[in-house]
Amino acid sequence: MADKKELVMALEQLEKDKNIKKEDIVSIVENALVAAYKKHVGKNVNAVAKVNISTGEMSAYVSKEVVKDSDFESSILQIPLSEAQKIEASIKVGDTIDIPLDTQDFARIAAQTAKNVIVQRIRESERNSLFEEMSEKIGQVVSGDIYRIVNRTIIVDLGKSEAILPITEQLPKEKFAIGQRVRAVIISVRKNINKAPSTILSRKSPELIKKLFEHEVPEIYEKIVEIKDVVREPGIRAKVSVISNNPKVDPVGACVGVKGARIRPIVDELGGNERIDLIAYSDNPAKYIAAAITPAKVVTVNILSESEKRAEVLVADDMLSLAIGKNGHNVRLAAKLTGWCIDVRSESQRKQENETKVEQQIADLERLQGLGEKTIGILVKAGFTNIEKLKTLGVDDLTTLPGIGQKTAEKIIEAAKNA
Repeated sequence: MADKKELVMALEQLEKDKNIKKEDIVSIVENALVAAYKKHVGKNVNAVAKVNISTGEMSAYVSKEVVKDSDFESSILQIPLSEAQKIEASIKVGDTIDIPLDTQDFARIAAQTAKNVIVQRIRESERNSLFEEMSEKIGQVVSGDIYRIVNRTIIVDLGKSEAILPITEQLPKEKFAIGQRVRAVIISVRKNINKAPSTILSRKSPELIKKLFEHEVPEIYEKIVEIKDVVREPGIRAKVSVISNNPKVDPVGACVGVKGARIRPIVDELGGNERIDLIAYSDNPAKYIAAAITPAKVVTVNILSESEKRAEVLVADDMLSLAIGKNGHNVRLAAKLTGWCIDVRSESQRKQENETKVEQQIADLERLQGLGEKTIGILVKAGFTNIEKLKTLGVDDLTTLPGIGQKTAEKIIEAAKNA
């Protein structure tokens, strides 16, 4: 009885220490008993083992088909009717009989088999539990100590497990040393060839910035301020779109903090080289695009096509390079953040484009038949240089111009239509 109580206590201890259910361990023991018996008798035997989870008592039996004495062929799978009736008098041919086994006959073999299987299953269960635990943490930021570096791939000790920070997920110019503390976001968890969980970390993921803001800004953690989106070119620039659920709270100010007290630790965590732009989200596309182009100041935003989401941003001459950014990263991130295709122009560029356009339109006017130089001069002075627009005008629209009578107006419209 003492052994049985020890088994129950051992099951409870395993459940507590290894987080493996007693039922699962009992199933392992039962399978080990069956495996030991099959090893002793033959693999085709129909054996079943049971362990009482409350008392620890073990029982086992083998199932055999009852056959006529004359048809008896296999002692492993069959039992003669005459023998079966000694066990159960009412048994008949074709029935199945369960014959109790003395577990002591193979208990020693079963014990060793069970031990090996339990150790293996415990490892598998621990790996599965760890895999599930880490899978639930995908998207979360974790901290750990670097204990190995292999070809610039960082192996991080997370306590219960280790994780990998590949070179492809490290920020540009980052340098690490063994023993250094590192923070990163879990982007995936997969099983390796040994079925052990392999946790992949990233310091390039936009999710890292989002989680760092949640940690540093109480208003974000409390859902007063919401992060709508994060886009970044790791190590260079990031844009974070924020919105306030409380009209009294400025979302950008809340994230920056007094004298940058809240955003500075985030920038430092990212190595100090990555500039973070905080953008106030707006449902108004023009307003949102103008904000997204920060740090450049926008003169105006022209929506070219809502269906195609194309917009033109006009900035002062001295803001053009700032609006575009080094290698175009600022306008590229703004486009990614807003979802709009953004074309940036300076005021000088726009002026030059307009002048070129007008010059072309004047050249087109000069090719119209029947119009003299004086008439063309009047049209240009009045801003009527677009032939397509001239086609849509009426005589009354043109006779309001000084020097244009009805006949001249009719001639202009006719010439435009024939162009």
